[in-house]
Amino acid sequence: MDITLFRIALLFYTLSTAGYLLYLWYQRDGIVRFAAWMAGGGFLVQSLFLVVRGVMAGHHPISNLFEAMNFFAWAISASYFILQYRFRIKGLGALVLPITVVLMAFSLAMDKTIVPLVPALQSNWLGIHTTLAILGNGFFVIATAGSVFYLLQERQLKSKHTGSLFHRLPSLDVLDRLHYRSLTIGFPLMTFGIITGAIWAESAWGSYWSWDPKETWSLITWFIYAAIVHARVTVGWRGRKAAYLSIIGFAAILFTFFGVNLLLGGLHAY
Repeated sequence: MDITLFRIALLFYTLSTAGYLLYLWYQRDGIVRFAAWMAGGGFLVQSLFLVVRGVMAGHHPISNLFEAMNFFAWAISASYFILQYRFRIKGLGALVLPITVVLMAFSLAMDKTIVPLVPALQSNWLGIHTTLAILGNGFFVIATAGSVFYLLQERQLKSKHTGSLFHRLPSLDVLDRLHYRSLTIGFPLMTFGIITGAIWAESAWGSYWSWDPKETWSLITWFIYAAIVHARVTVGWRGRKAAYLSIIGFAAILFTFFGVNLLLGGLHAY
């Protein structure tokens, strides 16, 4: 049943992605409404999928890479809906939803077997730590999407040859505010995710920090986003500089999430 729900959610998200991409081309409200409804349907079905998966497993469904990729996809969608409610950027889904689709599609290649947790992971901290950390990453994905749109808009303005895409995207000010809001939500979530992970590590392994590859790269990613927030607040870095830093931070997130698991290993299975 859980895999059936997964496939239905993936279908909804795929239709939504197609709708948002078509909207950037045709700019018709009917298309964007269809895309939004498909995205909402995908999110609801994916939420149900994660609940069913958790009930079947008997624990928070994030014990392997298949579950983690799907939870990350869910977190991206949740972050998108929260910020979309505030900013109403119609074309934003054209960058965000494809990431959700790619994550879910690639997760199909991962082992989907539900296995019991090892004793060290049998803790309520599993759900708390991973939810905070991955939700933080979800908001950083939105910050990156806003950064990409910002760079596209700025390039068109500087070239003085504004194409059709220029009129389909919001102003630089709106995109900059979206970027900043995403950071101010995502950064505290990531921070508390690292803190709760350290508390959990101490109770499970007797040490707050062991320099496991996942821990090390999470800390590197945290420092990148701390630098972005600090530069924004203290020296007023906005616009292009902040956008480029966000893209670098997103690359660090991807390596922490995938590269560490596939190349470096360690205590973390997700």
